[in-house]
This record gives sequence, C-alpha cells and structure tokens, in this order.
Amino acid sequence: MDALDEVLDEVQDEVRVDVAEVPFSRRGSWLNVSTVVGPHTSARHLHLVSHRHGMHAAAEIVLFDDAGRELAPVVAATPSRLRAQGAPGQRAPGWFEVAFEDAESLRVRGHGAHVELRGGSSSDEYAPHAFTDPATGAVLLADDRIGARLRITPLEGTALRLADRGGRPVVTPEVVTPEGGASTGGAEGGTPEGRTSESRTSEDGWEIAIEEIGSAKAAYRATDSFPDVAEHVRREFAAYVDAIAPWRSPETPAATLAAYVLWSATVAPSGMIRREAVLMSKHWMDRVWSWDHCFNALALAPGLPDEALDAFEMPFDHQDELGALPDLVGHAIVSFACVKPPVHGWAFARLARLLPDLDRPALERVTEELARLTDFWLTHRRAPGHALPYYQQGNDSGWDNSTMFLRETVIEAPDLAAYLVLQLDTLGQLADRLGDRVTERLDTRRGDSWRKQRDELAAALVDQLWDGERFVARGVTDREPDGQKSLLGLMPLVAAEFLPRDVVDALIARVPDYLTAVGPATEELHSPHYRADGYWRGPVWGPSTVLLEDGLRRAGAAELADQVSARFRATCERSGFAENFDATTGAGLRDRAYTWTASSYLMLAREHVARAAG
Repeated sequence: MDALDEVLDEVQDEVRVDVAEVPFSRRGSWLNVSTVVGPHTSARHLHLVSHRHGMHAAAEIVLFDDAGRELAPVVAATPSRLRAQGAPGQRAPGWFEVAFEDAESLRVRGHGAHVELRGGSSSDEYAPHAFTDPATGAVLLADDRIGARLRITPLEGTALRLADRGGRPVVTPEVVTPEGGASTGGAEGGTPEGRTSESRTSEDGWEIAIEEIGSAKAAYRATDSFPDVAEHVRREFAAYVDAIAPWRSPETPAATLAAYVLWSATVAPSGMIRREAVLMSKHWMDRVWSWDHCFNALALAPGLPDEALDAFEMPFDHQDELGALPDLVGHAIVSFACVKPPVHGWAFARLARLLPDLDRPALERVTEELARLTDFWLTHRRAPGHALPYYQQGNDSGWDNSTMFLRETVIEAPDLAAYLVLQLDTLGQLADRLGDRVTERLDTRRGDSWRKQRDELAAALVDQLWDGERFVARGVTDREPDGQKSLLGLMPLVAAEFLPRDVVDALIARVPDYLTAVGPATEELHSPHYRADGYWRGPVWGPSTVLLEDGLRRAGAAELADQVSARFRATCERSGFAENFDATTGAGLRDRAYTWTASSYLMLAREHVARAAG
C-alpha cells in the first residue's frame, strides 16, 4: 500500500477533491493550493495561490526524485488534507502533505520528500523579495501582487535554506539530523545550493508553517499536531455539509462535493468584501457578481441562516445612491461598468420561505434595499414615455453574449420585465408582512402601490414583447423586434402566474426545443449561432436551469420541470461543477469549480428529495 492509499484509507469518510479542477482550500481563506494558476492555465506543479488582488500564484511547490529531477506529483486530496508523491516507478519514495490550520495558516510536512518552495510561478516575470526575518528566524516572501507576505516557519526538527535561483527565491525545508546538521535533497542535479553530494536525505520528516501576514505578526507557535489540524478541518467541514445538506443520500451523490465547492470558496471579510462572502470560484472567477450570490444564498438556507442572509446582502453593501448594485465586488474592486439582472426579488421571496424566522430589522432592511433597486430600474432604466425598462448591454442581463443582443444591445428584454414583475410582487408581500409603518426611508404602506406597478408591468410585457408565438426583445430607439433563438426568451416563465394562460402554454411548448440530455441549452441547437463552447450561446448553465425549472413549476408543468431538474443534476454528478456544460456531451467548460453551479445542484437536489418524501 502506497502513501496515497494510506491517506485515503485514513479519511475514507471524506469526499475526494480533484485539485486539477477544484482548489484545495478552506472556509475563510484567501489562499488555495492547486495546479491552476490562471485563466484556463494549469501548471505542472502545485502552487499556493492568493486571491486578495486577483488570482496570483504566490509560491510553487516542487517535488524531486532521488536524482534531482522535477516530478509532476500524483495528488490525493480531501477537504481536510492534500498529499502528493511521485508516480509509481519514479525514484521518489517520499511524500508531502498540506492542511489548513486556519484561514491564514497552512501546515506542510514531508517524509523522505525532496521539496522546494519557489516564490511566484515559473511563468511570472516578477519574483517576490525574500529574506530571513531576524526577529523570528522565519523566511518572508514579500509579494506586491498579493498585497501581503508569506511567512515560512520551520517547526521542530526542521531548518530552512533560502537561496536565489535566477532572481527567484527558493526555500528548501531540511531535516535537522542528530549530528546537528540538516539533510535534504531535490535541487538541480540532486545537490542543493550550498550542499555537497555526500549529503543524504534523513528518514525523519520535516514540517513547516506557511502564513499569510501583513506588516508583522507574533512568531508562529504550533499548538496542534498535523493530524490534529487535519482532524479539526474534517470536523468543521462535516458540520457545514450536515447543515446545508442533511437530506443527502446515495441518490444525491454529488451533494458533499457541491458543499465543499461552496465551503472552500468562502472568504473572510477583507478589502472591499465587508462580510463573509462566497466567491464565484477560487480559480480566476474570484469575485462576487450581483446575481450569482442569490443562488449561493438559497443553497445555504435553511441550514445556515446567517450565512445565507450575508450571501444575499453582500452586494447591497455597495448599492449606490440611485439604488443600483455593482456588477461585481472583489477584494480590491467594486465595478459599476455594468449591472446585473434584478433576480433579487425572486430570490428573496424563496429565501424568506426557507428562513421564516427572519426578524423585523432584517425584513425592513431588505425591503428598503429591494425598493431602491426596483426604483433604479423603473426610474433610471426606462426611456421617456416607455413602460418597459432596458438593458444597456448583454452583460447587464448576466447572459453576456446572448444572441438576444445581436442586432441591438440597448434593448427592452422580456426577462428583465419578468424579474421586475416578481420583485414588485415580493415588495408587496413584504409591505403586507411589515404592516403600517413609516420611517424616513421606508414606507411599508406601499403594498397596493407595488402590486399596481406589478400588474401594469406584466401587461406591458405581453403587449409590447409578445409576438403571438414567443417573447422578443425590442431596440429602445428603433422599436424593431429581435428574432433570435436564445433561451432568454423563455425566462418570463418565472412570472407565469402574472401572464395570460395562452402565453404560458406557448412558452411551455417551446421548452423541448432547448432541452437536451444535459439540461436546457441557452441557444436552440439548430440555431446558426449555436456554439458548443459558446458561453451563453449554447452551453447549459446552473442559474438558467434553476429559473426555468422554477418557472415550469409555477406554470403547472411539473413533469417537464422534473425532467429539467433530473437532467441537470445527472450532469453535475457526471461532470462536476463547471461554469457551464456542453449541451450535447455534458463536458464541463471554462472554470471547473463554480459555486453557483454547485448551489444550483444543491437547490434542485434538496427540492427533489423533499418532493419524493411527500
């Protein structure tokens, strides 16, 4: 039995994590360990990656064989630990493993392993400044790209050797031998700089701590053993998955991995992120977009109510004076270059059902936030004399390159009006729930007013964008209709209860034109604009699937909704939680560890289990 088999036997109750697709990380941390070092870019070696100022490889972890040759390691990982070693047949008898001690600290230990930590990535022109701190004896890597320092501290029985190789800092952990010296291996030609060829690798192990720090921090002191650190993480994640997916069973085999994708992509407040947040990914999509968060919030409820509410409200921390939400929020950026679709009323109505004990201050706060967001769309995104609001570009819709924007980008779109119909309805419900109360900034007596606006907008949606067979988009200036075949035209199903029955039936009849064995394609497969990897011009996405499935249930088409749910869940169980999926093969596309995909699976699986239970 090799070391990888041993570690998997030790943690046989844990889900396996493929670090080539899903980063190894933990809740709260801005760091991860992965071979993915940039957009669609994977490296041969594992890297410690930071996300504070975007995605940057902070250190490369290189494993060597006995002859000093670099190896591409075989890696096994679970939520609690990662272990790497040479492939069978390679002259690399040792192994090393990693565990997160807390959000800012990792423990790394090796046994008979020749390992180097190199500042930055092999593809970087820039290398961090490295030195030994006289105050602590630790090695510091100061990296402007991540806006922080990595501090590497040797633990008992370990020494560190710091060298410069071509302007790039290299840190080598060495075992302190009984004779008082240090032994290691794995530099070029098998002889580290400053060593002799007579040095041999000790059979004992080495261990280090790696911390992300600011200007300074008290010297690191280990209080727990490596196994205890890993066990603490195992228990923490187990409690998390029990909270958000207590219903999981062999019939929902991807639920635990989906929970890990969310848990590991969660970061602590820092920079522009003012509360705990679930990033879209801890690959290169390491920000929060102002509609993605809604799906993550719904997956966290009802098991983690505080976290769910934080996930929902996080972008509202940056709501501007007109009521608009930013396009995205990251550690060092808040962008208003575009906005995102107002699915927030739809989402909060569902969230409130999952969290029936929300207190009055929370309800008042969200009511005000939704009211201001709605006023933004109906005041600042309606042309004079027009009843319908408009998008300024595809990115505003969240469906960046949808064919609905091919002819004209400034359009009155059917999905936008439908989302606002639901948002106005949600505001009416909240006003009724809060009762007759007026404050300087919140008037809850507007329930009837919200419903009047809802009905007027729903009537305008049908009157102006329904052509008798389908919903179209219209240019704001020329009023010409768009005739493309994007699934976006079916999104008004989410507001089915506010549409004429014949319109709803016609929309339901068109769903099979998009539904594949993988799920609902975002463009009809026979459309001339369909592309297998066309982003919003073909692939299957989690949020569009969830919205369509919900709309079909609202419309009374439960059997078809069941098909949509089952096919998408099966795709995730086969292909993981990619950003999107090829609509015919089901292959995962783009970023492979996308939280809203995982959340979409968790939502659909949870509701499927509840329906099956009656």
